Amino acid sequence: MEMGLIGLIIVLAVIAGAIITKRCTECLLLGSVIGALCLYGRDFMTEWVVVLQDVVADNAWLWLVCGLFGSLIAVLTASKGTFGFSKIIGRVCDTQRKALFATYIMGILIFIDDYLNVLSIGTCMKSVFDKRKMPRESLAFLLDSTGAPVCVLLPFSTWAVFYSELFMEQKAISSAYSSGMRAYISAIPFCFYPICALIVVGLFCAGVFPKLGYMKTAYKRVEDTGMVYSERSRKFNHEESTYDEDGNIWNFLVPMIIMVVVCFITSEILIGVIAGLVVCVIMYVPTKIMNLETFMNLTVSGFGTMLSVFFLLTGCFCLQKITAEMGMTEYIITKVEPYLTPNIFPAVCFFLLGGLAFITASDWGMSAVVIPIFIPLAATLGASIPLTMAAIISGGTFGSHACFYADATVLSSQSAGIDNMDHALSQLPYVGISACIAIVCFLVAGFALT
Repeated sequence: MEMGLIGLIIVLAVIAGAIITKRCTECLLLGSVIGALCLYGRDFMTEWVVVLQDVVADNAWLWLVCGLFGSLIAVLTASKGTFGFSKIIGRVCDTQRKALFATYIMGILIFIDDYLNVLSIGTCMKSVFDKRKMPRESLAFLLDSTGAPVCVLLPFSTWAVFYSELFMEQKAISSAYSSGMRAYISAIPFCFYPICALIVVGLFCAGVFPKLGYMKTAYKRVEDTGMVYSERSRKFNHEESTYDEDGNIWNFLVPMIIMVVVCFITSEILIGVIAGLVVCVIMYVPTKIMNLETFMNLTVSGFGTMLSVFFLLTGCFCLQKITAEMGMTEYIITKVEPYLTPNIFPAVCFFLLGGLAFITASDWGMSAVVIPIFIPLAATLGASIPLTMAAIISGGTFGSHACFYADATVLSSQSAGIDNMDHALSQLPYVGISACIAIVCFLVAGFALT
């Protein structure tokens, strides 16, 4: 049996196991170990440890961003600035629909980076959703749906920079556009998946789109028991509810605004988070909101709250790296390539990259792998280049949004304070509907533009 096929079977088994057992981290780590056994034989454990070391080293930036954001959230919460913000937002958002729309609008406005979007808005809105007796699953759904889908539709985000750089390396694109950003902008009107995802979540906020599957179950749970999260998510919510506590809203707003501004100026979220922490210590210690020792203890404990995210993403990246070495991506592309025509090529690109990103949890990684294959192939077939670029961007967005163990999905559930599988399964019907509509749009556009 081909090694690429074995890798695909392992990944599908990991997804099935995660759905059945609701234990994502364990399934990912076990899948990576089995993949290492198939790939390296008797030396599998030694090689797996090498992969583990490489993953930890290669993703140090992500560990720091997640951990320090956990520190920032802990410090902001202890300052009670979040209570002041939540009380004001709570008065404005005096209905469930207003709370949903406020989250939706904030998700669109914070477009610089999907991590910044997800983590900062979750901090702002969690207690508001709780007070309005709305399931945390709905908050996580909004966070995830306005993260990457918003970022890819605006040419001022980390996603736009990433894709524009990759596109300009392709001769078919560099010969037609003066810059990678111009090429990226030409593809934005055809990015059907993020457009569909934002429309679907907007209709959900308006109450037009029905509650489906696990989301319907979550709303029924709140109605019957008053529990805004499931028993499985209780471990993420040890603190008692403190909705009635007072706090100075500026203790929350000033660090958050400084963080967003620094992120925008530097295009680096890590610098922004550090700036937010520095502002906190400058504001809180002299005013005796907390002493320096308390600040440092909160920084460390807040960092520690992100350990579950570290383990989950480590398992994901290990599996991704091992299946890449097994040639899984090349195997899948080889199998579908003979069936391509210029009319359906963009739709196939979206379907294939979306599937690869979904099963590997590597949206940017898979995009980097397939762009040197898809763009020259599109030029050879005579398919629309802007539409093909849009299909690639949309496929990466789908993977980030839909994959059960993608970083954006994990961070959305963490920010909302719920179990990762509770979030992944509750948003799945909406993600699936958006993807189906997007495929139809790519097919229509493919025949119209070719």
